[in-house]
Amino acid sequence: MTRPAVIYARVSTARQGRSGLGLEAQREAISRFMEAEGLEPVGEFVEVETGKGADALDRRPELKAALDAARRARCPVVVAKLDRLSRDVAFIAGLMTQKVPFIVAELGADADPFMLHLYAALAEKERALISARTAAALAAAKARGKVLGGARGDAGARGRQHIEGARQALQARADTRATDLASVVAEARAAGVTSQNGIARFLNAKGIPTARGKEWTNVQVAALLKRLEG
Repeated sequence: MTRPAVIYARVSTARQGRSGLGLEAQREAISRFMEAEGLEPVGEFVEVETGKGADALDRRPELKAALDAARRARCPVVVAKLDRLSRDVAFIAGLMTQKVPFIVAELGADADPFMLHLYAALAEKERALISARTAAALAAAKARGKVLGGARGDAGARGRQHIEGARQALQARADTRATDLASVVAEARAAGVTSQNGIARFLNAKGIPTARGKEWTNVQVAALLKRLEG
């Protein structure tokens, strides 16, 4: 006998919709999970909105609609990953007060509210560390750019600054990608998967590609972990 459930999926930007964290990947993960757990969808709500901030619920009408639908059907809301709700601990805590159960497919049906808070706290901390390192790197690069500039060789300095700006943009995108994957890495480690090869297999098994759309290797995982752990 199947049980009802409401589906909720979210991407932060249109670009994210083309990545491994896009809507189709979320739908596929949720579909597999619901089939295995005997859950039947009674509604699906899709949002394109940031998950930052403890007040993010005010900017996410689709999540509000999903909550209302779940209350009417007296069923849970299912998401693919915890960060599709939010990486903000305060936001997750606020959702718990809505009296609607949430099921995170990647964590399993038995993950209780305490576990959701724990994973959110880990992801929030990793995001803060990455933001701090990115800000420090940009400040250092800007300082180096000032030294390189000057009255002589302005054209060359501008060229170097252009290259440096492009490099910083690539680095910022890589940091954002790493932040998006922080909760997946935390999940792998919580499951006892700690080696680079193991995490690569973990990511590949979930169907999450690299930024270039390829499968993960231990070399790429090493770069990811370096960004996350500094």
